[in-house]
Amino acid sequence: MATLTKGDLVSAVAQKSGLTAADAQRALNAVEEVLTSTLAKGGEVNWTGYLKAYVAKRAARDGRNPATGAAIKIPAGNVAKLKAGAKLKAAVK
Repeated sequence: MATLTKGDLVSAVAQKSGLTAADAQRALNAVEEVLTSTLAKGGEVNWTGYLKAYVAKRAARDGRNPATGAAIKIPAGNVAKLKAGAKLKAAVK
């Protein structure tokens, strides 16, 4: 199974859409910027049937330093989460 890199994605979008590679690159960069800025503000991105991206809160917890085994406190924080939609789930079954 091959990994699809951003460069591969740009090429595939350009080929499928008839855009130039430069236009496809700009379009994907714009999608990245919108996704990032929306999540940074605590919002959600819903691409119906394919993907839901949202911010979840992660509670503080205890952990261990893998190098020394010493106990450490891991602070609370926010994480980006992605959930597959029905069309994407069906496509990979």
